[in-house]
Amino acid sequence: MNLRTLLPTLLLAASTLTPALTQAADPVLRFAILGDAEPKPKAEFPGLAAAVGHVNHLTDTLDLDFVIGVGDIAHKGTELQYQAVTPVLQRLALPFYPIMGNEEHGSTVERYMHYAQLWNQDKVELEGPRYVLEFEQLALVMASPDAGRDFDDTGVAWISQQIEQLQPKPVLLVVHGAPAGTFPERADKGIHHPGFADIVAQPNLVGMISGDLHMDLERSDHSKQVDGVHHLHIPALERTKIPDEDHHVPMFRVLTVMDDDQVVVDTYQVGLDGPLERHDYRFSLKR
Repeated sequence: MNLRTLLPTLLLAASTLTPALTQAADPVLRFAILGDAEPKPKAEFPGLAAAVGHVNHLTDTLDLDFVIGVGDIAHKGTELQYQAVTPVLQRLALPFYPIMGNEEHGSTVERYMHYAQLWNQDKVELEGPRYVLEFEQLALVMASPDAGRDFDDTGVAWISQQIEQLQPKPVLLVVHGAPAGTFPERADKGIHHPGFADIVAQPNLVGMISGDLHMDLERSDHSKQVDGVHHLHIPALERTKIPDEDHHVPMFRVLTVMDDDQVVVDTYQVGLDGPLERHDYRFSLKR
């Protein structure tokens, strides 16, 4: 076969392959994730305030949908800390979906819910300390702990029921502390309830988002897959504790769900343009 005869065949093959090669996935959902704040000894929130301003700026360029928080905003749940942080969080341009951490359990659930509603200023109505955000391609199960950073039998049963009812839709579980041992940098801290193993085994649970440990992303293994589940650590905004407290750089993360079921996790240093490529993490909604 000479070139003149072969050329139409090559052109036809190229036209058939081009769409698959050039078609890029589009984002269908994108949200920012803020980590622990709970400053001490003073009720001052410079890292959180700077992150709120940064997220508001990104809202115009990235078309963010909302913001979630992984708990530990008010140190020991004191009225002073809640009052100081409220005007900071009220500056968020987007709906804010928080959960409790062990610090909020230093006071009552009622106090937390009162301020969580104030933070939103009527943007959203939170059902309680635990709730579900459902979207076309996935759902977020927002699970505040029952005490400290752990769950009791009721909490474990609630999480398990929500994930099971959502099947086969992929689920990201948002908790304050990861299951103990997930991050060996502080393996003793986290969720110890034995029933949590059954939750992790549910086939549509694809990821868990947590904070609590205040890990330095530069010196920790902050994003990983364990037993089929992707674990994302969200760094603290006011204080770094692991591996030490000598070096703190406030960061937050942005999660983007694409229409091909890929998930892109970007990490931003507060105040710097563009994500930090060295902390990129990607995974699929198909477990």
